[in-house]
Amino acid sequence: MKVLVSDSLSPQGMEILQGAKGIEVEVKTGLSPEQLQTIIGEYHGLVVRSATTVTADSIEAAHNLKLIGRAGVGVDNIDVEAATKKGIVVMNTPGGNSMAAAEHTIALILAIARNIPQAVASMREKRWEKKRFMGMEVFGKTLGVVGLGNIGIIVAERGLGLKMKIIAHDPYISPDLATQKGIELVPLDELFTRSDIITIHVPKTKETENLIDTKAISKMKDGVMLINCARGGIVDEEALAEACRSGKVRAAAVDVFAQEPTPSNNPLLEVENIACTPHLGASTSEAQENVAIAIAQQMVAYLTEGTIRNAVNVPSVDAQVLTTLGPYLNLGQKMGGFFAQTCPFPLKNLIIEYQGEVTKYNVAPISSTILVGILSSYMEGELVNEVNAPFIAKERGINVRESKITEEADFTSLITLRAKAAGESHTVAGTLFGKKEPRLVVVNEYLIEAVPEGNILFVENLDKPGVIGNIGKTLAEKNINIGNMHCGRDEMAGKSVNIFNLDTIPSADIMEKLAHLPNVNSVRLIQL
Repeated sequence: MKVLVSDSLSPQGMEILQGAKGIEVEVKTGLSPEQLQTIIGEYHGLVVRSATTVTADSIEAAHNLKLIGRAGVGVDNIDVEAATKKGIVVMNTPGGNSMAAAEHTIALILAIARNIPQAVASMREKRWEKKRFMGMEVFGKTLGVVGLGNIGIIVAERGLGLKMKIIAHDPYISPDLATQKGIELVPLDELFTRSDIITIHVPKTKETENLIDTKAISKMKDGVMLINCARGGIVDEEALAEACRSGKVRAAAVDVFAQEPTPSNNPLLEVENIACTPHLGASTSEAQENVAIAIAQQMVAYLTEGTIRNAVNVPSVDAQVLTTLGPYLNLGQKMGGFFAQTCPFPLKNLIIEYQGEVTKYNVAPISSTILVGILSSYMEGELVNEVNAPFIAKERGINVRESKITEEADFTSLITLRAKAAGESHTVAGTLFGKKEPRLVVVNEYLIEAVPEGNILFVENLDKPGVIGNIGKTLAEKNINIGNMHCGRDEMAGKSVNIFNLDTIPSADIMEKLAHLPNVNSVRLIQL
């Protein structure tokens, strides 16, 4: 495996990468997107920080790339959607620089509350302007935290230590967890109206771009203070500059910018009561060492063991859980392939039901492998893997819903796939025998016990004497051996299904002959 390190990484991180067996490391920093696109095709892994921009064009040229590792939290310099569609895992290191970014936030809060940047500049000009720089205490003030991720939580905890009242907005955090930490969860507009100081700790997305604009600022208290150490583009820079000039915002501190390095004509640089730092949130020696070690370990674990940690576009699975889930992943992919190749109608809505012991695990990786099996049957010759399968399913208009059923099943664990369309339905259920051997146990209304592997002849027929004999005779005439055979029927003399595991693939003319045998309703060749 060849790994390209395109941004500077601490010696500790490089040592881990270079010491890994089976991994060759090359360092090429300062690459433009065009230069990266030219060379990326030969690498299996890419390590970046914030300097390298990984565009859709670079990803399209990355024919061998399996993994992009970001030594840090933000992945806005990586086209994650393009990577996902290409089946490339994107990882970050969300905890490695959290403390550094949180401390930088607290430092900026105190700095602008006491006018420290302006006072330092004044002193350097040999002036003594004590009365001009009257400050504000943060004690007893209300700190509004937008986003309670790793960094937001630490900022909130430090704010509590400074005896501030903490309110926060985060739709993804449990109210019970917030209460335990002494934080009051509120709607975003209420946070704007109540906060004396507002600090931003959310990723930049379509939803958060220009989250703080003129309209949002108008809802805030007169004299509010605003800090952004998250991502550039979340705060409308012109709107903030104008609000600070007018006095609506008492002071602001900005560590991140819409364009970095920020141009000299950025309006934020021209306003005295805005303190600007050049993206220093993670710039501590401890943080850089932490994220370098973390991303190096994650890269090695994935490329050598298949372990996924801190991925932003695929469920994380560590080596120990992977060992346990492995048989279920195999079962899921086989079931998906069988389901797709036997479904009589175009798939638009898929329900995946989990029952029994399997519900104790994170089933998202199993659902992904089910989709791999389904989509691989539809998209022969195209790359479909656990990373891009959910994306491709959504792109093709397939709605997927998971459910866990608490009632006991007839099996220790049972996975059931269901679909309906225009009055038709299709169901396939599977389980593990002996904790590792995959078996199909239900196909629509039929109970069976079939091995989902290899070349499968799937026959739907009337439950009449001679059907199986005629099928066996027809195959024998062409020297096609039956490895296993499994039967299921709804009632005596009713309808039945027969599943034959064949050693070789029957030709089209044999399939035609089988389809015209007496009492045979349909014949399909399934390849798993």
